Amino acid sequence: MILIIKYLSIAVIAYLLGAIPFGLIISQRMAHVDIRQHGSGNIGATNVFRTLGTKLGLITALLDLGKAALAVWLGMLIVGNDAFIVAGHDIHVQTAQCLAAIMVMVGHNWSAYIGFKGGKGVACFLGGLLVINWMVALVGVVAGIVVIVVTRYVSLGSMLASLCVLFAMVVLAMLAMVVPLYALYGLVAAGLIIYQHRANITRLQAGTELKLGGDHRLKR
Repeated sequence: MILIIKYLSIAVIAYLLGAIPFGLIISQRMAHVDIRQHGSGNIGATNVFRTLGTKLGLITALLDLGKAALAVWLGMLIVGNDAFIVAGHDIHVQTAQCLAAIMVMVGHNWSAYIGFKGGKGVACFLGGLLVINWMVALVGVVAGIVVIVVTRYVSLGSMLASLCVLFAMVVLAMLAMVVPLYALYGLVAAGLIIYQHRANITRLQAGTELKLGGDHRLKR
């Protein structure tokens, strides 16, 4: 019963942290605009970057990364030191990590603070993954950057990066280097990211998707 309460607490805390709409807060406080009314209408770092510039986009990205990393770290802290070891892995800690990492993405994507709308969860995905396995996170970052540099499509880079992370987690699980739960986490996270990019997929197919570096910055 105590463990169930701990997991429920982790889920709620991670959701509430993830739901903090930093992109909206930054745009309103520092640029005096509602980012939802400009660009793609998304509150994530990419839209802030395109619409309001590098500085505010970077601040938004770091805050979204940070809230996800904090959620996963708090999840590990809440579970505590009572280990349940299976094949050399602490299942309690890893379950807490994955639960927090997914729920912080859910909170970001469907924030209760702004009518259950939000972003696409890419920065949150990376922030949580950095705590779970920074080497796999690096694989995702490199893959994403390569795709974005070659195509200039952030959406395509984000989706393919999440799929690379999923592939890496599956391979590591098959090699018994991580528990299968991490592969499941990769599957759910990639699914959330691709689902949130469904409109981008349609625009990519139509050839109307916005490219990075285009003249989309808000004129003020």
